Amino acid sequence: MTERSRASVERSVRRFAVGPSAMSWDGDALVIDIEEWSNPLPRRVRGRVRVHPRTLSSRIWALDDGSRHHWGPLAPSARVEVDLSHPDLHWQGAGYFDSNEGSEPIAAPFASWDWSRSVMRDGGTAVLYDVRQKRGTDRLLALRFKSDGTVDEFAAGPRHALPSTLWRVPRQMRSNDAPRLLETLEDTPFYQRAILQATLAGERALTFHESLDVSRLERLSTRLMLPWRMPRVR
Repeated sequence: MTERSRASVERSVRRFAVGPSAMSWDGDALVIDIEEWSNPLPRRVRGRVRVHPRTLSSRIWALDDGSRHHWGPLAPSARVEVDLSHPDLHWQGAGYFDSNEGSEPIAAPFASWDWSRSVMRDGGTAVLYDVRQKRGTDRLLALRFKSDGTVDEFAAGPRHALPSTLWRVPRQMRSNDAPRLLETLEDTPFYQRAILQATLAGERALTFHESLDVSRLERLSTRLMLPWRMPRVR
């Protein structure tokens, strides 16, 4: 990932480009063309990802009391095809595509959050957004996006603590019973992503889970490390 300025951004009705990488909509799928370099070890990342939505959604939900931050799943359930030449990776499977937007930095209202997406037996998706605010009460979204495009709320289970990461990032998951950690995919000083098995709406499901600790993100030590992971160019 590379942070780029306004000068590197192009946008039209069907295409959005940031530097040499771009996303476009061909009427059936979202086409993501990637032309990047990894960091801190400079290795080329090049290829294409196609996201075929099973359903599309235009609904959004506020994440904070001030309604300055919103989230919405554009494709709650999708089929994804990955075709990379650098590195040489090719696979396809179940996927998802969402959007977060805010009119202020996330450090303003949030202390931390846990988010998860679970693949349900009917082909739908269950999403939990468990948000802790710096001021105000906790906020929880527990939504089930069905394969026919309808959305229902469901009763989320209690929070269960998960084993801390190597960076000691606290992480929790709401589940009807104790979730099982299968694999940690990403472990950073302020953020983690993992694969779990959890029970939602009475159904055991494969779950993709992330945790964000905003206080760690605000630390000077973290800010000094970020440019090495995400370089900034025009």
